[in-house]
Amino acid sequence: ESVDVIPEGEQSAIVPDEYDGSYTFETGGILGTYVDFSGAVKSENALIQQYRGIALFPEVDNAVEDICNEAIVMGTDRKPVKLGLHKVQLSDTIKNKMYTEFDYVLRLLDFHKKSYEIFRRWYVDSKLFYQIVINDKDPLKGIRELRPVDPTKIKRVRKVIKEKNAVGANKSAPLIQGIEEYYVYTNTEKDSMYRTTASGLKITKDSIAYSNSGVVDANSKRVVGYLQKAIRPVNMLRQIEDAVVVYRISRAPERRIFYIDVGNLPKQKAEQYLREIMQRYRTKMIYDQNTGQIQDSREHLSILEDYWLPRREGGRGTEITTLSGGQNLGQMDDVEYLLRKVYNALNVPISRMLPDTGFNMGRAAEITRDEVKFYKYIERLRTRFSHFLLDLLRVQCILKGVLTEDDWNEISPTIELVFNRDSYFAELKENEILSNRIQMISAIQPLIGQYFSNEYVKKNILRMTDEEMIKMDSDIAIEQQQMQQLPPPETIQG
Repeated sequence: ESVDVIPEGEQSAIVPDEYDGSYTFETGGILGTYVDFSGAVKSENALIQQYRGIALFPEVDNAVEDICNEAIVMGTDRKPVKLGLHKVQLSDTIKNKMYTEFDYVLRLLDFHKKSYEIFRRWYVDSKLFYQIVINDKDPLKGIRELRPVDPTKIKRVRKVIKEKNAVGANKSAPLIQGIEEYYVYTNTEKDSMYRTTASGLKITKDSIAYSNSGVVDANSKRVVGYLQKAIRPVNMLRQIEDAVVVYRISRAPERRIFYIDVGNLPKQKAEQYLREIMQRYRTKMIYDQNTGQIQDSREHLSILEDYWLPRREGGRGTEITTLSGGQNLGQMDDVEYLLRKVYNALNVPISRMLPDTGFNMGRAAEITRDEVKFYKYIERLRTRFSHFLLDLLRVQCILKGVLTEDDWNEISPTIELVFNRDSYFAELKENEILSNRIQMISAIQPLIGQYFSNEYVKKNILRMTDEEMIKMDSDIAIEQQQMQQLPPPETIQG
């Protein structure tokens, strides 16, 4: 067990909130807290099952597939994501080792083949768990295997250890002495004897690689999925579609109305006479050409067929009229409205889902605002998902001795994961921005040195940072020096 002990001078009575879906328990002090763990787990598992259910809805599946295809793009080398260390202040030797370990982690995940499935599971379930398996006798060999774990079977737990405050002005407030984090695994599947395992298995924090959606319910502080806001419109769409189908089936056919003259017959006699007339007209005699026999094909009256109504003496006698079918069977405005609401809840541009909308390959200025928002949404998803891969890289580098825990904490903010992009909009935007900047530089070129300085042009027109300016000046100096060291062309020809 590993408990993060808080130093004496940094102790506080306030429990830090971690919006990572953990179940928090407080122990010690004057009063502890109790959480209905089993009830909360059942509620969360039911929500995950609900996500998986609506993900099978055809329209939702189409939108989720579009999101995953945009986020996971296979390159020519079959690597959808690469490690970016150009901002990390480390030697090239250590960087090469980190590149090697990152490729090893991707091979363990079989990421070049299963990247789409892994990302889709994370997106739909809102959580992703992988067990990190190492060799206890030789941990320097690093991670040996990565095993996926169903989110409904494992939960993250934080136990806050408190003790009574013996000093200070507020002695009644207990202080936090330490925080213990671990995972609880419970096999909810039935075994051969149809029994379920009630007790859970406690797993250390470093043995599990965990990533969540980052979308948190402010009231319950629980992590919810990206499909959470699509539950209501999807259920409404299902109901309206069922209602439309039932209405069309019941109102589509025309029906006959039989008004039968029953004269002065009493009520019972009139009903009997009406049934006889119904049976007489509904009995069909069918001649079978194969056997030469006549069959009596008697059908029973259905509520969706004809109507038989008695008419008393003084009426207009027996009459047969026609009840027309539904007149507005082609109106689908309510279904289309809810379908658009589903796509809006999933942040997918409606133009991608409509069959009569073509793909725009024009200038970046012609790209719709919805496409810009969708591109930024995909970038946020990639950034959130990259935490999972970086966590695996951290464990692998520490086990192999490439980095220490302190080294990783220092360089982790500068580590990037570069995903392949298949968005034509991004390429158009970058090209047009660069083209406009070059045109602006050409326009003010005669004024550089008189009204504008080179540094002003680099900062305000090319939008370079200080690091990029230093790197660019260094590269230009090296290239100029290499050009000066080259022999003259006559010597090369001779």
